[in-house]
Amino acid sequence: MENKMFCDQCQETAGCTGCTQMGVCGKKPEVAAMQDLLVYVTKGLSAVTTQLRAEGKTVPSEVNRLITFNLFLTITNANFDEDAAIGRILDTLAQKRALLGQVSHAGSLPEAARWDAHGRAAFAGKAARVGVLATKDEDIRSLRALITYGLKGLSAYSRHAGALLQEDAEVDAFLQRALAATLDDSLTADDLVALTLETGKYGVRGMALLDKANTSAYGNPEVTKVNIGVGTRPGILISGHDLRDLEMLLQQTEGTGVDIYTHCEMLPAHYYPAFKKYEHFVGNYGNAWWKQKEEFARFHGPILMTTNCIVPPEDNYKDRLYTTGAAGYPGCKHIPGGAGEEKDFSILIERAKHCAPPAELERGEIIGGFAHNQVLALADKVVDAVKSGAIKKFVVMAGCDGRAKSREYYTNFAKALPKDTVILTAGCAKYKYNKLGLGEISGIPRVLDAGQCNDSYSLAVIACKLQEAFGLDDINDLPIIYNIAWYEQKAVIVLLALLHLGIKDIHLGPTLPAFLSPNVAKVLVENFGIAGIGTVEDDMALFFGEAAAPALTADMRVGEILEGKPEAAQVLMEYGMHCLGCPSARMESLADACAKHGMDVEGVLDKLNG
Repeated sequence: MENKMFCDQCQETAGCTGCTQMGVCGKKPEVAAMQDLLVYVTKGLSAVTTQLRAEGKTVPSEVNRLITFNLFLTITNANFDEDAAIGRILDTLAQKRALLGQVSHAGSLPEAARWDAHGRAAFAGKAARVGVLATKDEDIRSLRALITYGLKGLSAYSRHAGALLQEDAEVDAFLQRALAATLDDSLTADDLVALTLETGKYGVRGMALLDKANTSAYGNPEVTKVNIGVGTRPGILISGHDLRDLEMLLQQTEGTGVDIYTHCEMLPAHYYPAFKKYEHFVGNYGNAWWKQKEEFARFHGPILMTTNCIVPPEDNYKDRLYTTGAAGYPGCKHIPGGAGEEKDFSILIERAKHCAPPAELERGEIIGGFAHNQVLALADKVVDAVKSGAIKKFVVMAGCDGRAKSREYYTNFAKALPKDTVILTAGCAKYKYNKLGLGEISGIPRVLDAGQCNDSYSLAVIACKLQEAFGLDDINDLPIIYNIAWYEQKAVIVLLALLHLGIKDIHLGPTLPAFLSPNVAKVLVENFGIAGIGTVEDDMALFFGEAAAPALTADMRVGEILEGKPEAAQVLMEYGMHCLGCPSARMESLADACAKHGMDVEGVLDKLNG
């Protein structure tokens, strides 16, 4: 198989050999091939359903759910099980056979709608011919990939909403029409650009649907301090995005002596009022998805992966890793159950009872819960802070975290921001800066965490409401900068949603998506101002007109603070810290030094940065 310009299973490794070897994501070539084929047959089924709708016929809701689930299963780092993909292919082909008989005019359907086969050998042969390189024209291939990845993200949000019995027939119909369109060789690049933007339109709708589903079931997120330490009882760690799975787990563990901890993108569950009644819902354990190997080993108890992002597990905890929903990994126990069904987590609960409590990784609290309803409740306070000049700019730093060293840029960028800026964040990108202790402005935290990646919808709502509050004609006149980290495929639908809303000058990093051809990238640059990132120093000058002095943070060493800002010594001594000449004291972080002296680190930071 020839080299690709990118791997459609793990997009960060531009220039990799395209699934001919196990890459960063860990998917084996045969797994990636079966997932490519699953996407292909799902597009074929979508062509059939789209034709049925054109003929005025009804598509069964279970077919809509099958198509959505198929796409979700193939999303980055969700499922690594070849048998699971083959099972979905067989189910999809069976549904297609049943529906094809209802089509009155099947002659115009694409080859994918008519293709059928049985067995691994036939599947493997076809998979080798239907991957991303099957489209030879570079620009058409790039646009089809952009649309397909956007639709995968839309499928994830639809699936989560469906778990709470919220569905949107128009979203399903569009998703299938757009999938079918990626098979249509008559569509030009201009046609596909228009479809790309339409995908963003439905991305907004899909995120709104999920927001409605979550808030209807669990209430509007509210400002919440979340414990990042551990208790003394055994625990179960739940990761991913599916709040319904968390609810069932909390219900089934109540009174069992087993505590529940969130991990990575499940952190925002703590912000929902409905979950606060569970006394055994202890806190958040660990950091972003890519630190799983070291952190899961130390948790000691069972881990439940409800969605992406799975890192291929180490042997020292693989037997404690369980999956459910679209997630899967060979050798790990899968908990069955579809939308509206009660899942049985008893196997995890019994296992947890015989495990040691989790090892402590860190102590303290982090604050979040700044979804649109909460921020809009503070709208007058926010507007006043902007009008007074206390807040000069907001910086949207949503998206994904990752293991690459280049992503340290986002930590350093957050540290370097002027003290009159506020970060708006959603997604696991927050783990690069949500524990820095950046302080507050007029009682408003400088990191406003709206929640999961799908809660980027909240950031869009906030921007639209601020536009209204300031009486601006153009949303791009707001004092908001967009500096977004991307990695996995749901980040694509967030980008397309922002473009649909008319937001321009979005910066993406650490690199622009590798699947964008030069011509497609040029369209995005010229029409929407899409750009990459530079160095922190260069971007500070670009965004703020001059290199800004970095704000001091709680994780900085006392000696580092004194070297960069000698006048800080007077402030620290006023607070009672008189041991600044001691070498050991200078090696402590400001947070540790303040804790030792009984000082409020946030108050100290406000004074130091004031």
